[in-house]
Amino acid sequence: MPAPNPAALDFLLSRRSRPAKTLKAPAPTRDQLQPLLTAAARTPDHGKLEPFRFLVIEEGAMPRLAQEAGQRAEAAGRDAEGIAKARQQFDQGLLAVAVIEVPKPSEKVPAIEQTYAAGGACLALLNAALAAGWGANWLSGFAAHDRGFQEQVLGLSPDERVAGFIHIATESSAPPDRPRPDLEKITAWLRD
Repeated sequence: MPAPNPAALDFLLSRRSRPAKTLKAPAPTRDQLQPLLTAAARTPDHGKLEPFRFLVIEEGAMPRLAQEAGQRAEAAGRDAEGIAKARQQFDQGLLAVAVIEVPKPSEKVPAIEQTYAAGGACLALLNAALAAGWGANWLSGFAAHDRGFQEQVLGLSPDERVAGFIHIATESSAPPDRPRPDLEKITAWLRD
């Protein structure tokens, strides 16, 4: 029989992201963030390619990123609501970790598996933050998809992209649970 870890399973069965707009100060210090990044870096990684890296966005950088995201959204023809939405996560953010997908050339590991590893790092960081008692949320949005923002503002190379922004700070209120998938509808069993 396997050796169970009931506390870990209970956490996973009840985990719930905290809306980024409900996060408040304080955010983790660099020392408090280090074990969370360490946990995220342990995500499954076929071929040990490390097809991701972390870009920590501290509170002091948030106003500049909000302004840049708004300007890029306006230049892209977004309406006032779209511009405000592009700025929002940085206007309200205290600390975020951009998980950056860094594809590596490989004959053995397809590009899509490297994308999955970057997504796995996002989820691992989110869960590590929640398990450590922080409020956390995984966001994407306009800035995660706009090449100009990624390259000119975040300094990404042309082959890199944002897999997600993981916002981490103190939870101000526990959100209600939301409906979860009906396992009967999404699960199939293959038999003999």
